[in-house]
Amino acid sequence: MFGASALVLASVLALTGGAGVGAALNGVGVLELADGLAAVRSSAQEPSRGTGRTSSEQAQTGPVGPAADEVGNRGPSYREGDLPMLTLTVPPAVTPTPQPSPPPDPDAVDENGLTAADRAAGLLSRETPAAAGGELQVVAGQTPAPLDDRPVQTVRVEVEAGLAVDHALFAATVMEILNDPRGWGADGSVTFARTDGPADHRVVLASPQKVDELCAPLRTESLYSCGRNGHAALNHWRWVEGASEFDDLTVYRQYLVNHEVGHLLGHGHVECPGEGLPAPLMQQQSISVAPCTPNGWPFPDA
Repeated sequence: MFGASALVLASVLALTGGAGVGAALNGVGVLELADGLAAVRSSAQEPSRGTGRTSSEQAQTGPVGPAADEVGNRGPSYREGDLPMLTLTVPPAVTPTPQPSPPPDPDAVDENGLTAADRAAGLLSRETPAAAGGELQVVAGQTPAPLDDRPVQTVRVEVEAGLAVDHALFAATVMEILNDPRGWGADGSVTFARTDGPADHRVVLASPQKVDELCAPLRTESLYSCGRNGHAALNHWRWVEGASEFDDLTVYRQYLVNHEVGHLLGHGHVECPGEGLPAPLMQQQSISVAPCTPNGWPFPDA
């Protein structure tokens, strides 16, 4: 009964927009409230048809007999003062499937005009000065030979001061080329270790003018490289620009290192054996490759 009275009172308050209770109960409002309460009391005390119980009793004990089936069919019943329980279903969070990144473009250049291969080879710029500082700087560090079943020859790597080159990356590139399975050690005759002390061979990256000095009396004309007197002098301009018949600078750099070190190992120049065949490594490919095709390895099929 008190619950029903509260509902009537709440309705009155809602109709008055929250005005005072006294104002809401004046005049006709008092009569309507009284009538509403009387109706609620009458309903609460009147026995339910077919059960002999008042509605308040049913609210305490629930319906019985056929009425129970009817209520059950319509859904759950609630006691006076109870509130229905609401169930909120939250959908599971959807995690987006990550999309694979596209492979990097090998020909893409950075703000310095360098590709990823250029940077890996140690280049910091595409500038190619005719002369640099003149002083040859030894790249610090040592790298052991990768194989211990063959004779080891040591290599010291040097870079002329003033060239825009990462010394460590250049040295790593040189050693990677020399110890490649297709390199001079493919026949089991040699493996290479890097040192920053006395060495069997020196690999030097220098400006064209410095290379001319290192290669004299050979005439390299600031265009070519050489391997003589214990050092392979690599022309920095060629390291940056390559040669006209090489579409791939990486292949040219492989050729340049292997060819000049090949001279230090006692190998002389040879000619192209036939049209369409891979050029022998000791062919002078910086001058001409045709009718052969470019090749950077002494044992390309190894």
